[in-house]
Amino acid sequence: MTESDTATAVSAPTPIVSVKPVVLEAPGRGADLRVKISAPTAGSGLPIILFSHGFGSSLDGYGPLVDFWAAHGFVVIQPTHLDSRGVALPQEDPRTPRLWRLRVEDMKRILDQLDLLEAAVPGLSGRLDRSRIAAAGHSFGGQTAGNLLGLRVLDPVSKKEEDLSDSRIKAGVLLATAGKGGADLTPFAVENFPFMNPNFANMTTPALVVAGDKDDSPLSVRGPEWLADPYFLSPGDKSLLILFGAEHSLGGITGYEVKETTDENPERVALIQRVTWAYLRRALGIEDSSWTAAQQALSESTAPMGRIESK
Repeated sequence: MTESDTATAVSAPTPIVSVKPVVLEAPGRGADLRVKISAPTAGSGLPIILFSHGFGSSLDGYGPLVDFWAAHGFVVIQPTHLDSRGVALPQEDPRTPRLWRLRVEDMKRILDQLDLLEAAVPGLSGRLDRSRIAAAGHSFGGQTAGNLLGLRVLDPVSKKEEDLSDSRIKAGVLLATAGKGGADLTPFAVENFPFMNPNFANMTTPALVVAGDKDDSPLSVRGPEWLADPYFLSPGDKSLLILFGAEHSLGGITGYEVKETTDENPERVALIQRVTWAYLRRALGIEDSSWTAAQQALSESTAPMGRIESK
């Protein structure tokens, strides 16, 4: 068995059902919000993961994570944000400077409309545990999820920081998420992503930060260590998974056989599936043993694919 097989005692997967698109009215957004919901066909008291995609992606992405989480007891809800390639928002659109903020509003709209979303999935009614909700995201989506955990952004228009955290979110998973702004950014990032000035000082909600040690982002002058900032610069209960040899797609989490994966590694993806699943079960108060086993497996491996630390 590989390290990823033994990392956690994961139960057998159950069949899942996915419904898309469920359309939520979104006054002031310029377009309705389209959402995908994936859920196991059996079980009750199901915890919820809101997943925010990376820049340009959509509700159709991240199957390797979404399908795994749903097959192992989570209901996963994915919006398509306005920066999706499928939306094709022009750069000169007046909403462009507010894309980061509109993403957070998408996530909050989902929380506000859980009744409608639950009713849209046959057989799901009455099976959600709304006291256990996590936010997760990859890349730009990691910043979006982070906003719900307490991360604050220096808005390029208002020049102010605002608390957009949401008490309904109890835990988070931030995958390949940007670090500090300012002098740490490349000229390209400063010009094209002026909202990339996160402040982690108030990101107090428990979270797992996942970063690749070969993710040399074109957005930062600091190299791969930049992606660990959300862990080191935030207070409270946090854990960090560093993946050895991983680039920005972390082995292929963005989708099945997607062309942007530069570091395809099914074993790495399997490890991320299990570690994130185990972490969220611990952080949401379901059980601790799987997370303990995941940490132990990595620390005792003779050829580890990564390392975990916590504070």
